[in-house]
Amino acid sequence: MFFSPTYLMYMIPAFLLMAITSWYVKYAYNKWSRIPAQSRLTGAQAAQQLISAGNLYGVKIQSVAGDLTDHYDPRNKTLNLSQGVANVASVASLAIAAHELGHAMQDAEGYFPLRIRAALVPAVNIGSNLGWILIMIGLFLRFTELAWLGILVFSGGAIFALFTLPVEFDASARAKQLLVQTGIIQTDEERRGVNAVLNAAALTYVAGLITAIMQLLYYVSLVSGGRRR
Repeated sequence: MFFSPTYLMYMIPAFLLMAITSWYVKYAYNKWSRIPAQSRLTGAQAAQQLISAGNLYGVKIQSVAGDLTDHYDPRNKTLNLSQGVANVASVASLAIAAHELGHAMQDAEGYFPLRIRAALVPAVNIGSNLGWILIMIGLFLRFTELAWLGILVFSGGAIFALFTLPVEFDASARAKQLLVQTGIIQTDEERRGVNAVLNAAALTYVAGLITAIMQLLYYVSLVSGGRRR
């Protein structure tokens, strides 16, 4: 049932889109990580300057393992930067560090879409597992109402992906503005590099939303088909 022709019809385009955007992110990152920053600031050093400029003194910086594992943790106000970002003075490092600091600014301001996304996390964690179980049980027992309840529960993933878009786009916009206003980037080449890295990352969230919607539509087609039968 999960790998039926109908499932493949819905999901193969989404998986291809995810693969393409993932490749593009790595391509943009690898390209601009080889371009040195004119300021000679590493990602961690740039982040520290931006923390001071934004009066975000409660935000800590720490290094984490892995590539492109950078993230801001609002629970402990920590900016987690991968070693390739924290310790390297490249255009890509500046873009990524500033983007994650954009999330810290959102957190400090109580940015509404960020608060909504955070509130959705528990429901999404439960719904991603419980939703499809309810759908399958409902279809097996021919209990259509239960299957539609599963659809409703499972839809939390798509809603979460939808609220992720403004959060990520806003963080990137803040990053670009911060880097220019503080003079950390000054040349046109650096601006192009920052735009390329952040725009590539944004595409992954668009692809994630499309994938979540396509999976939801597949389950809707299953329940609708089961009801007609």
